[in-house]
Amino acid sequence: MKIIICGAGQVGWQIARHLSGEQNDVTVIDTSGELVRRATEALDVQGITGFASHPDVLDRAGARDADLIIAATHSDEVNMVTCQVAHSVFQIPRKIARLRSSAYLDAIYSDLYRTDHLPIDVVISPEREVAKAALQRLAAPSTFDAETFLNGEIHLLGILLEDDCPALNTPLRQLNEIFSSLSAIVAGVRREGRLFAPEAGDQLFAGDQIYVFTRASDAGRTLEVFGKPAEKQERVVIIGAGNVGLAVARELEARPDRIRAKIIERDRGRAEQAADSLERTIVLNGDGLSAELLEEAAVPRADAVLAITDDDKTNILASVRAKQAGAGMVITLINDPTLVPLMGALDIDAYINPRATTVSTILRHIRHGRVRDIYSIGDAEAEVIEAQVLSTSPISGRAVRDIDFPEGVLIGAVKKGQDVLKPQPQMRIDEGDIVLIFALAKDVPEVERLLQVSIDFF
Repeated sequence: MKIIICGAGQVGWQIARHLSGEQNDVTVIDTSGELVRRATEALDVQGITGFASHPDVLDRAGARDADLIIAATHSDEVNMVTCQVAHSVFQIPRKIARLRSSAYLDAIYSDLYRTDHLPIDVVISPEREVAKAALQRLAAPSTFDAETFLNGEIHLLGILLEDDCPALNTPLRQLNEIFSSLSAIVAGVRREGRLFAPEAGDQLFAGDQIYVFTRASDAGRTLEVFGKPAEKQERVVIIGAGNVGLAVARELEARPDRIRAKIIERDRGRAEQAADSLERTIVLNGDGLSAELLEEAAVPRADAVLAITDDDKTNILASVRAKQAGAGMVITLINDPTLVPLMGALDIDAYINPRATTVSTILRHIRHGRVRDIYSIGDAEAEVIEAQVLSTSPISGRAVRDIDFPEGVLIGAVKKGQDVLKPQPQMRIDEGDIVLIFALAKDVPEVERLLQVSIDFF
């Protein structure tokens, strides 16, 4: 598959990393020669320096026979023009654009743009995806990561194990016996910075970060088993009234449980705009790092504080201050992945990585066939793949215990007809079943082979 990626920033680089690793012919375009050089040296990709929207640059990148173009530069206008040129001049079949401006997004989602006039097959909004991730963190406040699969029937919960966790020092096999009626399956464990798929005899220790699959109905009980009692979020403070902050506030206002939300925004004009566009949310104009303003916003009594400005350092410092002031939990937006190891040391409960969120969303849209969903774990350390089993798949007609999965692969759930089941060794996987698979990055190609879904593009 021949793919052109426009933009060699964090998102473009990560997408190139994924797709080149799957033996695709990938070319990266960026105006920065340094970013292009970094991509070509670190990845198996070709690089072109120039403006992605210029026909001659696209021509040099091989647009005449490209199958897919992903426009992920920092400019909405460049991304849109790139897709237009790719369509009108080179007839590239599939086009994906990352757009940030709410003005464009509101127009697109309200059908003011006709698709034949704006030749973009998929629009990705990082802000909307991050807002969705923030709301999922609020829904599972004691987790550091959360995602849903199988139409919301299965939750993936990222849980940090602490000293009071009742499941510590117990083999996973024994945990399954003790809580036999619980649907929870520990799919991944990150210990001392290394992520691995545990075996039945492995134990869990304080400080482990675990990824657990569980039914939606069992999510609360699963959290309790791993030392995280369910908590209700009634008072929320949002630091930052940008696109993400406004999206979160609007969603909280629309909920029937009447969450009391406040926003702190340093820019006066943006604060006034937020106040005008929201109905019940209180907007405070000031510095989110100010102890006095945090007190005025009732942060010490808040159930959750979301620091989601466009500056990582502001988010981290505001989160630390909020936690020290007494906030129940803090969620931080972090763009720089090298800052993530600081989260635990700074007592920050959860973080959102826009890069990983956007990468997961793009991968969902560019892969199809029988693959229904994909979620990227951590810094592309692993993937969760939701896929339907084909009759030609090597796993079709075989019991789970007889499937030769790599060590870094684990089945988290199986949907047979309308029933979502916890996989058992004797369970047979049949054609038409939908399987939810956790796979370390190095094992994804083998999972694709076993599913017989080379994860084609459109």
